[in-house]
Amino acid sequence: MQRELYETLVLSDHEVRSVFDWTGAVAALGAAYAAPLAEAGFPPRTMARGEGVWLRSLTGIMPGQAVMGAKLIAASPVAGAASYLISLFDGQTMALDALLDGNAITGFRTAATSALAARRLLAQSRPRVAVIGSGFEARTHLEALAQSGPLAQVLVFSPREASRAAFCAAMAEKGIAVTAAASAEAAVAASDLVICAARSRDETPTLLGRWLRPGMTVVSIGSTLPEQREIDSVAVARADLIVADMVEEVAHDTGDMIAAHSEGVAFADKLVSLAEVVGGRHSGRGDARQIMLYKSVGGAIQDLAVAGMCAARARRLGIGSTIPAPIRPVSKGK
Repeated sequence: MQRELYETLVLSDHEVRSVFDWTGAVAALGAAYAAPLAEAGFPPRTMARGEGVWLRSLTGIMPGQAVMGAKLIAASPVAGAASYLISLFDGQTMALDALLDGNAITGFRTAATSALAARRLLAQSRPRVAVIGSGFEARTHLEALAQSGPLAQVLVFSPREASRAAFCAAMAEKGIAVTAAASAEAAVAASDLVICAARSRDETPTLLGRWLRPGMTVVSIGSTLPEQREIDSVAVARADLIVADMVEEVAHDTGDMIAAHSEGVAFADKLVSLAEVVGGRHSGRGDARQIMLYKSVGGAIQDLAVAGMCAARARRLGIGSTIPAPIRPVSKGK
């Protein structure tokens, strides 16, 4: 069998950022989650652990099988360093279609998915927003929300006053007015939507359930491993509906839910997948007084949807480089 030669698009982190578009990302994610998803197409992530290092892999086959791919994350919490790589394969030819630096995409896809979820769960079309945290995730989440619909006001809290001021200044440059709050509780008290985008150094929850009022929506994205905490068990108990991007991983592999379970909080009967809500197979919010909680650990469907959108835009705009990518025949018995 003669080998066929294709060209693989290669995008650096800078090039990914140059072609990224919030509206396109949310649209791509909405289309992906609305389609029927085969469970086998998105298996649980794997984690290889070493001495102070880990390698995580997320793989998936997109609905319709036009694209399949994977994201690899190599990280050293001790060194404070990480690298991300996303590969996209053509689902028909098996050609390696694109290789993308996944650093920015990881943050962008999380925020865009949160915006998609929040707009489905909010009781208000123009919410007042509290952002807990002032780093990259907090900034991207606020950008995604602002691009997905109107906001009435935005308050931010993080422990350091300088960080709050820097966050307000950075968002002002993007046309988003933000006011610094004196405490997380004060920010939540004046808001309808809470974005949890930071964990404390000792993993003490940064959002307490007793602060929540009927009708609120909470987006929690910072607890993705068993040892991590972001919200307390009271917040889990008070939620009328918990929407998860990856139900099994949220339920069993996140510190917030593990702690809630150990403290006797039952949540299995109110835990549903984001795909069910976006696809219209679950109604989501039942009434305006319910408390909604969206919990995210991230998933391959998000990485592949946003990476695919970026790769398509890059090809149209002539951005990026290419490398030859031969397709090899499969040997029998392999």
